[in-house]
Amino acid sequence: MTSGKGGKKEKKKTVPVKTSLNSPYSLQWSPLERVDMHFILNLLKEAMVQTGLRKIEGVKTNRKRGKKVNLPLDERPVHEPPQELDTQRGLHQEGEHGGWTNVAARKQLAIGINEVTRALEKNELCLVLVCKSVKPRHMTNHLITLGETRAVPACQLPRLSETMASVLGLKCVLALGFKRDTELFSQTVSAIVPKVPPSKVPWIVAQGEAQEGAEDHPVSGGQTEDFENRTETRGQKRKFEEPSLGTVESETTSPTPLQPLKVKRIIPNPSKIRKLKNKRKK
Repeated sequence: MTSGKGGKKEKKKTVPVKTSLNSPYSLQWSPLERVDMHFILNLLKEAMVQTGLRKIEGVKTNRKRGKKVNLPLDERPVHEPPQELDTQRGLHQEGEHGGWTNVAARKQLAIGINEVTRALEKNELCLVLVCKSVKPRHMTNHLITLGETRAVPACQLPRLSETMASVLGLKCVLALGFKRDTELFSQTVSAIVPKVPPSKVPWIVAQGEAQEGAEDHPVSGGQTEDFENRTETRGQKRKFEEPSLGTVESETTSPTPLQPLKVKRIIPNPSKIRKLKNKRKK
């Protein structure tokens, strides 16, 4: 019996290569003074106590059967008082249903990193506070650029979570945002905003520097004519939709002018597989 060789040789699996861009800049929150930290924490605590905002946890239920969890005989209370209904807020004070005690005040806040991020993307906030105890740090670094591009004051506040969690009845409060249409917290926001240090983003020019740069480098008439001619020739080749008035106003009144891009050096990708062209023999 001759030992037959196996079939075709199996091809080696190629490892997929994905290119990624790492930012050369390191974003950091501007430090807050100790006096301002205590001032902001006390102000927030007083504001939440005045509004009476707090989350109440309801009785745990069995999800499969939808029944209450039966407590042992030793832990059962002797006399259970009847459930009192708060007519003003429409919630049970000590009942089965849990929730926020003041729904109107809750709608004027954004609590948590995810909720603050969504509200910032929609430009709904006027102030953002982030706890310093968040780890890893990159979980909140994106809020620096979001706040800067939306012209929203944002700062990192130590002891935010441990102070506000006990007041609001939560386990932790890693981020807190105040919405623009807030009425209950308007005084607290106006008192906190002057204490917030300005954040620094390397690729975004400050408003004062942008105005100085525009004055130093005015656009000449010849450049504007060339630009108009280019747009006319482009318009003949392709049909562009006319921008609406809202987009034009947003572009002209952009609060965050970007710095000009400067390409220092172009480096080819060494991991890219390049096919060599076979030269035909003459």
